[in-house]
Amino acid sequence: MPSLLRLDSSADSRSSTSRALTGTFSEAWLALGPEHRIVERDLHRTPPPHLPDAALHYAPRLRVEGERPGPAAEELQTALLSELAAADVVVIGAPMYNWSIPSTLKAWLDHVHVLGTTVPFDTKDQPLAGKPVVVISSRGAAYAGTPDAGKDHTVPPIVQILGDSMGMDVTVVTADLTLAARIPAMAPLADTARENLEAARTRVRDLATELGA
Repeated sequence: MPSLLRLDSSADSRSSTSRALTGTFSEAWLALGPEHRIVERDLHRTPPPHLPDAALHYAPRLRVEGERPGPAAEELQTALLSELAAADVVVIGAPMYNWSIPSTLKAWLDHVHVLGTTVPFDTKDQPLAGKPVVVISSRGAAYAGTPDAGKDHTVPPIVQILGDSMGMDVTVVTADLTLAARIPAMAPLADTARENLEAARTRVRDLATELGA
């Protein structure tokens, strides 16, 4: 049974662009057949805590004397790692908050980026290498290909963690200019914003169909 892990991190439950696009991905995934299933984790409604113990950065065998995270912290990390390992495909809603990652998504990344478990340390193992992950990032302005490209601190860290470090196969879909309908000064960009959003919808549908085949 092909399994999709859907992660949302937007604090906007009414009109979130990233939530709408992860929803589009999910709908296209389910449309592929009754055997396709989805595991949903809403990182905003049920946020993982900030990493409570630095020892959780390391596989148990790599911890030094005295590093003993509490059992609840160990249990949560194990659950998050198991969800990720069991998924055939992952889709992540990653809106830009103050040019960076929502703190709830960052906490999830901190829990699953584990030296010696998901990341090479004393061995070269990358158990999640090649697992497809689609990162959907919504941003109020435009960044790629503009003078503000270097101000995007949302997508690059996610690609660094999941792709470069953990070896996952990362595809990024962006929806820019989401504030064009809200900020009067950006009103002239409204048509471009709508075109951008429709292109993102088409892209995520195509990715769901391709990755779920």
